[in-house]
Amino acid sequence: MNVKRSILVIMLLAFAATGFAQTTYNVQQLLKEKKFTLDLPKPFPYTDSGKDAIFFSGIAWLTGVEFSTGTIELDLRGQDVFQRSFLGIAFHGVDSATFDVVYFRPFNFQADDPVRKIHAVQYMTLPDYPWDRLRNERNGIYEKAVNPAPKADEWFHARIEILQDDIKVYVNRATTPSLVVKKLNTRKTGKIGLWNEGLPGGFANLVITK
Repeated sequence: MNVKRSILVIMLLAFAATGFAQTTYNVQQLLKEKKFTLDLPKPFPYTDSGKDAIFFSGIAWLTGVEFSTGTIELDLRGQDVFQRSFLGIAFHGVDSATFDVVYFRPFNFQADDPVRKIHAVQYMTLPDYPWDRLRNERNGIYEKAVNPAPKADEWFHARIEILQDDIKVYVNRATTPSLVVKKLNTRKTGKIGLWNEGLPGGFANLVITK
C-alpha cells in the first residue's frame, strides 16, 4: 500500500469513527423521482455553469429525510433584483408554517449602502421570530454581511452547520463564518427543504452530513 493510499484510508477511518454519515443529492434526480414534497409551484430542472440544478420559488421538502444536527451544503443562485430574491435552506420543519431557515438576500451581497450590506444572510424561525421582528427587537444579531461577498446573480456555495444550540454559516468555503447565532426554539429535529421566496432561484449539489 503506497503512502497516499494509506493516508486516504486513515482519513476515511477517522471520518467513520466520528459517527457522521454524508449523503450527496442530485436535486434534478430527486425532482424526477418525485422525492420532494412541494409547497407552491413545481420546480423545473436546468443545467447552468456545469451544475445540474432546479429553479423555483416556494419550499421543496425532502421526502423522508429527518435532520437533527450536522452540516448542510449546497450551491445557490439568486437574482440581482432589490427586495425580490431570497433563498436558502429550511430545517427542523414541522410543516410549511413552522420551521427554521437560513437564507440569503443576494441583492445585498455587494451593496454600496453599508446598512443593506449587513442584511445579506439571515436566520429566522417561523412563526415566532420572522425577520422583521428580529430586526426590530434584536437588530444586527440574526443577520449579517456575507464575506467574501459573491456577485448577486452568480452561483455561490453555502455551508450551514447546525449544532444543538448554535448555527454557523460559511460562504464560498471561507474558514470564518459570516453568521453565528443561537437557535431561537427548542425543536431538535424535523424536515429539511430548499426554501425560496420572491423571484425563482437556483439550487444544486446538496450534501447533508448528520
